[in-house]
Amino acid sequence: MLERSNIMYYFFYVATSIIIIAGFKAASEVVIILLLSIFIASILSAFLNFMEERKIPKLPSYFLLFSILIIISLLLTYMINTSLTSFSSNLPIYEKKIKASILLIINYIEEYGFNINKEEILKALNFSYFFKFTTNLIGDIGAIFSKALLVFIGVAFILSETKVFEKKLKVIFNSDSKKLYSFKLFSHNLQKYFIVKTFTSFLTGFFIFVVLFFFKVDYPILWAVIAFLFNFIPVVGSIVAAIPAVLLSLVSGHLDHTLWLMLFYVVINISISNILEPKFMGKELGLSPMIIFFSLIFWGWILGIVGMFLAVPITMTLKIAFESTQNTRWIGVLLSDLSSKKNRS
Repeated sequence: MLERSNIMYYFFYVATSIIIIAGFKAASEVVIILLLSIFIASILSAFLNFMEERKIPKLPSYFLLFSILIIISLLLTYMINTSLTSFSSNLPIYEKKIKASILLIINYIEEYGFNINKEEILKALNFSYFFKFTTNLIGDIGAIFSKALLVFIGVAFILSETKVFEKKLKVIFNSDSKKLYSFKLFSHNLQKYFIVKTFTSFLTGFFIFVVLFFFKVDYPILWAVIAFLFNFIPVVGSIVAAIPAVLLSLVSGHLDHTLWLMLFYVVINISISNILEPKFMGKELGLSPMIIFFSLIFWGWILGIVGMFLAVPITMTLKIAFESTQNTRWIGVLLSDLSSKKNRS
């Protein structure tokens, strides 16, 4: 039977967790800006370290880095906004073509004696929500840009405090070199995760663009950017990113092109995510696949779509934090992928 003190201990942590989660949910907009700033800064700090190793002064390094980021951001914003505007205006045409293609498939199936309710299926294929979503997204470009500006400012301040933060860590962990080493190792693994994930996501987006351009699918840049972004979402991201391009290819009337396109999507994502990515990243994450899946749902509920992008690094951070103390180590074990540890031993 559990002791009274243990029961109070567990109830205290459950109550504290609920309060923290409610706080994250209520302040999600601020939390998103903070987390994005931290994680983007962890990627960019590698670039600054690279420049520092080559004896390039700090100020020119900062100027070069942020100039490149601003130019890329403005170009992407312009291209995505232009593509979304054009796509939104052509959406009714695509809707008619998709419905016509589905009717052809239904007629083909009915030839084999199956009874299908065409009206119910066509009624279910309501594109009004998607049309509203794209329209709102175009209207919110300004708001997204203003939030991105806040993130950039946050990144700039974090990067400027990097050296000071290292000194603070030495003061905090002065009497415990083991904890200082553990924190530095965690920071290195987190940075490595983001650098590798960004690189592999870029490769995914680039190859998707080449394939879409070859098959003459509309808006290849837009779908390539979506493939790049959604590659940060494990398990379901690559599948969701493939749907719009495959549907557009289908309505073009070339079924063979669509099948080839689906095959290329599968080959690109499997080759990069399952072969190239683990080779660079290794097993440092150590998260259970089940935990990764449910963390997508959990952080997506709290922080929206951004929470799904950051689900893995946030959960990885929590896992390291839980493993650092004896009282909560069992939670870290529950989050871990023990199979990978077994393979290494």
